[in-house]
Amino acid sequence: MSQSRFPFMSLPTVTVDIERPSPAQLEEAAALPSSTLHEAAGKIGALPSAIKPVHPSFRICGAAVTVQSPPADNLWLHRAIVAAQPGDVLVVHVGGHYEAGYWGEVMSQAARARGLAGLVIDGCVRDGAILERFGFPVFARGLCIRGTGKDFDARGWINAPTLFGDVTVQPGDLIVGDTDGVVAIPRARIDEVLAKARQREEDEARIIERLAAGENSLDIYNWNR
Repeated sequence: MSQSRFPFMSLPTVTVDIERPSPAQLEEAAALPSSTLHEAAGKIGALPSAIKPVHPSFRICGAAVTVQSPPADNLWLHRAIVAAQPGDVLVVHVGGHYEAGYWGEVMSQAARARGLAGLVIDGCVRDGAILERFGFPVFARGLCIRGTGKDFDARGWINAPTLFGDVTVQPGDLIVGDTDGVVAIPRARIDEVLAKARQREEDEARIIERLAAGENSLDIYNWNR
């Protein structure tokens, strides 16, 4: 994509080229629950629990494109839509200013047209009923009707390490979200975590069978003492 057409891509706070999970890794991760991946990774990577899908049916899986946006301003989100690649998930921090709707129908259409996999924002969005019908996966703290500005002189970042609660999301990390919440898995650990997640799912399936057959959890886990 031409940087001359989009001058913001030449800014020192913007990185366009990042390493991403492989298609095979994404395909496998998409079938696993966020909680299983969190546990398999050693109980790391859980983003703030306030961030939930705008609609319960939404599920998200893709490579993180991190965005640090100025409070009450969504220009950097528009820029990130252009900078991201198909299959990416925008993972956005808004500086702790939650009383604004940073995203809505127009931006969902723009992101869907670019082939993005979804949005995770530590802030609010609006057009909730429309977003539900639209079907583009959006995970947010909630809904807010207040609008945002576009300050062309305000500093923002695309694809820099970004802190969400106690979790630092790196560009290219694996992002998976479902009704339980959102987890970020470091890219270098994806294969290890996927293997442990598969084993965990198999182990839990056997435990469910034993419970259904009449055993109890205290005996199964050797907690009966």
